Order: sequence, then C-alpha cells, then structure tokens
Amino acid sequence: MTDEDPPGARRPATPRGRARRDQLVRIGLDLLAEGGWPAITARAVADRARIRPGLLHHYFNGLPGLHVAVAQRAGEMIIDPVVDALLAAPDTPAAVQALRDLVPDMIAGERKLRLAAELLVRALRDPRMSAERRDWARAVRGRVAARLAELCPDWPLERREGTAMLVTALLDGLMLQLILDPGLPADPALDATAALVGKP
Repeated sequence: MTDEDPPGARRPATPRGRARRDQLVRIGLDLLAEGGWPAITARAVADRARIRPGLLHHYFNGLPGLHVAVAQRAGEMIIDPVVDALLAAPDTPAAVQALRDLVPDMIAGERKLRLAAELLVRALRDPRMSAERRDWARAVRGRVAARLAELCPDWPLERREGTAMLVTALLDGLMLQLILDPGLPADPALDATAALVGKP
C-alpha cells in the first residue's frame, strides 16, 4: 500500500495483479470521459474488462475505491506534468515559461476537458473525493514550499508557504477558468503572478 492508494484498497502483489488494476483504472477513465461519474458502474467496468464485478472489491475495496483511483489517475494526467515542470524550473522566469507552455495543455482536447470538469464537480459533492483533492493540494503546497526553500533560502517560512498556496490556487483557478472559457488567454494571470512572486 502507498500514499497514492485509495483508503482500504488492496494493492496487488504480483505484476499480473498490478496490470489488472491499471487496466481497470484506464477503463474507468474512458467511462468517465464518455459519460461522467454515473457511467463508472461495477457492471460497465466489469463488462469492458471481461471480469466478474466482484473483483472490484479485491482490487479497490469496491466501486468507491475505484472512483478515487480514477480521480487520482486523472489528476496525474492533467495537473502533475505542470507541477513537475514548475518545480524543475531553475528560476522564476523559467517557472513562468513552464506554466505558459503547459497550462493550456491541461484541458486540451475534449477528453481532458471532460475529465478536468468531472474532477472538480465530484470534489465538491463527494466527501471522499474532497479529502483526496485536499491531500493532493497539501502535497503540492509542500513540494512548492520545499523548492522555494532551495531557490530562495532568505525568504521567511511564511512567504514560502504563502507563495506555495498562491501557486496551488493559481493552478486550480486557471483550470476552472479554462474549463468555463477554453479560449481565455492565461498569460495575463501568469504575468501578474510572476510580478507578485518576484517582489522583494
């Protein structure tokens, strides 16, 4: 079991089990993109995977666990590449450029757009999904604050943590704005953020 596993999930110990679990998550992603969360039923997943519906309990402790695993995978696909590039940037200008390059891709295409929208909606309605989203945000803030400690060791703790919160909110906010208005340019928001972060 790892921190990325849904609560109560039984992580397969064999390569075959891990491959099956990954297959079920990918099927869940396909169903989510096609019809939203109501489309991810035990029967629909089992039919596509050609397994018994009861096997979802073995791999995910039931359908709710699969839903969480699907949400986690969707987040990895949509947001994690942006976060990784941001943290790999050597300085503020490079970080802003990474955001310029990757933020538009977060929801590029109908599939990503649908997945991103479903993630946000479910996080607002489902306490379990909300907790998963909260844990993700805390982890991102921690990673950003740690990177800032390396890049800006003279900054006080409060500034590093505040900037980490700002960056996390920026990613969430930009994703929401781009879902609502896919043609909206992100550059003005990124320029404003760079100006705020760069102030002494």
